Amino acid sequence: MKKILALLLAGVMIFALAACGESTGKKAEKLGVGEDILPREELTSDVVVPDDFKMGLICLHDENSTYDNNFIQGMKAAAKALKLKDDQLIIITGIGEDNTCYDTAVDLAKNKGCKAIFADSFGHESFMIQAAKEFPNVQFAHATGTSSKFVNLPNYHNAFASIYEGRYLAGITAGMKLNEMIDAGKITKEQAIIGYVGAFTYAEVISGMTSFFLGARSVCPSATMKVRYTGSWYDQAKEQEAATALIENDKCVLISQHADSLGAPTACELAGVPNVSYNGSTYSAGENTFLVSSAINWAPFFKYMMECVIKGETMVTDYCGDISTNSVVLSGLNNDVVAKGTEDKLKETIEQFKAGTLHVFSTDTWTLEGKKLEEYKADVDGDFTGETNVIHDGYFDESNAEQFRSAPYFDIIIDGVTNMNTNFGD
Repeated sequence: MKKILALLLAGVMIFALAACGESTGKKAEKLGVGEDILPREELTSDVVVPDDFKMGLICLHDENSTYDNNFIQGMKAAAKALKLKDDQLIIITGIGEDNTCYDTAVDLAKNKGCKAIFADSFGHESFMIQAAKEFPNVQFAHATGTSSKFVNLPNYHNAFASIYEGRYLAGITAGMKLNEMIDAGKITKEQAIIGYVGAFTYAEVISGMTSFFLGARSVCPSATMKVRYTGSWYDQAKEQEAATALIENDKCVLISQHADSLGAPTACELAGVPNVSYNGSTYSAGENTFLVSSAINWAPFFKYMMECVIKGETMVTDYCGDISTNSVVLSGLNNDVVAKGTEDKLKETIEQFKAGTLHVFSTDTWTLEGKKLEEYKADVDGDFTGETNVIHDGYFDESNAEQFRSAPYFDIIIDGVTNMNTNFGD
């Protein structure tokens, strides 16, 4: 019966995904949650788009993946701002991290006439670079990549955002909930254990889960976190299994994730465990457990890329958006579940980010094997060896696109975080 309920709930949640990137405060209020804390602002543009301009988007999965859907909705928002016609935006889904990506990029450039092409998954990068070399008059960009500063291709670019700030805010929401549970006598301080479902042991995942954890611990100092990895960006069964194991075996009382399906939220709704989602609200399918969701808003970058190509302006080699560019967004809170005072605390913290007075990875707030780090050699150039010190002025300087790179390079398992598996699927 439990499996049947899980399948039914998962089906409902898939239908809910279509609105993940398009929620407005008005719609959210009807669903029982408040206005978006960091809303996706409506874009406008005065650029005149020529009839021969076309933009291509290559996605690893499709709209059923929270990750890919976030890109798709961002691209559509940018296309709307520039008033692109239907045939000027080409979205290709289900493209693996293999030579199919190269073939698709070539087809978009050579046969479809795209002037700008973007791919959304880490493993797409080498194939995008290969295509960029063959089509120097087409601008190529890639999310989560590491190579734009080193390949010496003026038509190849990387892009990301300071999502660690959004994750930190989501973590505060989680920490406030843990405090509420402690104060109500539902758990002890020592039982404030967060569970986290991660896809891979990549820096992108580790950076996100650590910033989330630090946000939680900033308000709930006794919080600890256990992590289970699935070895896949998108596998609903594995993600649900991992979340269930964290709840039932590892005694976690709150779950978040860096994985792209609705498996973890499904497990939380079935178990009645609070959940923080990623890349889009899952409230409509998790009314009893959803707290908040953070995401990168890709629309500002896509608008920037389109306008640069149309106007013939040079794009930056590596782009990193932040809260000030509306590239980091936070959904409305589920007022039926979140702790009292959460919204005020989030708004206070957002102002600190805007003022530049808060650094997520301040070395005063975390240790490694009991020691505060004064220096850390991170893998900035993507060769999987640490070569660049990224700690200065008392903090780990994450996603500094100008000096280092936009894609995350924080890859430290800090004290308080425990990996429950290193072999995927264990």
